[in-house]
Amino acid sequence: MKALFLGLVLIFVAVMTILPAGLGWKEDVLTFLRGVLPVLAVFIGLILIFVGIGDVKDRADAKKEK
Repeated sequence: MKALFLGLVLIFVAVMTILPAGLGWKEDVLTFLRGVLPVLAVFIGLILIFVGIGDVKDRADAKKEK
């Protein structure tokens, strides 16, 4: 229950930071996202490659057992 409440509070704070009536950090947030998204895409791509390799190995092992 604490995690749910904390999550809602953090989402509210995040939304308030980008609204013009809030802290007005919209441009800063967009600049941050422009810098982080390519790096995040690389990490997600690496994770997906490792998962795909593991899946191929599991399928090969399953075929050997049959």
